Amino acid sequence: MRTIGDQELALLRDVAGHGAATVAEVVERFGLPRGLARSTVLTMMERLRKKGHLSRKQVDGVYRYAPRTAPGDAVQHAVASFVDRTLGGSVTPFVTFLAEAHQVSDAELAELEELVARLQDERRRSS
Repeated sequence: MRTIGDQELALLRDVAGHGAATVAEVVERFGLPRGLARSTVLTMMERLRKKGHLSRKQVDGVYRYAPRTAPGDAVQHAVASFVDRTLGGSVTPFVTFLAEAHQVSDAELAELEELVARLQDERRRSS
């Protein structure tokens, strides 16, 4: 599965949040508020379909697009791709960035601590 950009992810979230939709429906609720032309929205939806994130089915002569993947799966794939391509497979530079950025909320920090504890438990079990 190929990664997607920020705007494509936002569109995927919109379709996932509203269910199967036509291009016209997505243009109305997603494209127009962002100043996107119908052709731009159609291009984005077709790219998402070709990348495997949306499916397309003809109903009464009109294509309806539906999510094939959850937006969270697309984000996870994008992060994995970023770590592999940009960080050489190591998450350490990313964690270092978070530690130095001082922009991690208390809730995010608690979630990160829970994830680290889960990783440590899995390590202990597999050893």
